[in-house]
Amino acid sequence: MDFYQEQENLLAIEWILRAIVAFFFMLFAVKLMGQRSFSQLRLLDFIMALIFGNIIAHPLSDQHLGLKGSLITMSVLVILYVTTTMTGLHWHPLRKLIDPAPIPLVKNGQILYKNLKKARISIDVLFSELRKHRVIDIQEVALALFESNGTITSFLQPQYQTVIQKDLNLPPKPFDYPQVVIKEGKINQQELSETGKNEAWLLEQLQKQNTKLPDILLATLDHHEHLHVMYYK
Repeated sequence: MDFYQEQENLLAIEWILRAIVAFFFMLFAVKLMGQRSFSQLRLLDFIMALIFGNIIAHPLSDQHLGLKGSLITMSVLVILYVTTTMTGLHWHPLRKLIDPAPIPLVKNGQILYKNLKKARISIDVLFSELRKHRVIDIQEVALALFESNGTITSFLQPQYQTVIQKDLNLPPKPFDYPQVVIKEGKINQQELSETGKNEAWLLEQLQKQNTKLPDILLATLDHHEHLHVMYYK
């Protein structure tokens, strides 16, 4: 059963095997290229995504095309991608090509129209992105940058920024990150152990609240040892 090679007729099991091999190969390739390649599409990432989709789609839909050639081609592309990315970390001209510097779109409340044209961003799109950051008045913006992954980052003028405890000279409170001790009716033993508590203590707390474990969707424990429970609804 040589499902790698081109054939006149493929059996159903051979189609299934092609899909399985392609799936796990793509999973391995994306893992090798790093999370950024699929969480934040840069220019190079977008090109790779287009090429990969085109290469792998044909042998999965055309029995007259072999899978072996596609896997070899994609392996070479993955090696080139990783090599280019690693080289770009140390060679500035290449890094500038594959990951260009952000383009200022707004500075001190003024729209830089030439840079809008350079980024190929319309004013409507700019305002749409700023509204996502809850910015209504463009004059409140100290700086807005068009990032290499296509997103817009904005910074407000100091007088429009949110007041923090340090500005009011208030004593800082310790950082509290609640631990998820129960998720979907099951005790998270690892998170529970990090709180310094054990299962017996947790079950005792649930008993005090007259709560059954299977009824709990999510339960968190803060540094004050307060157990917050959310139920299935």
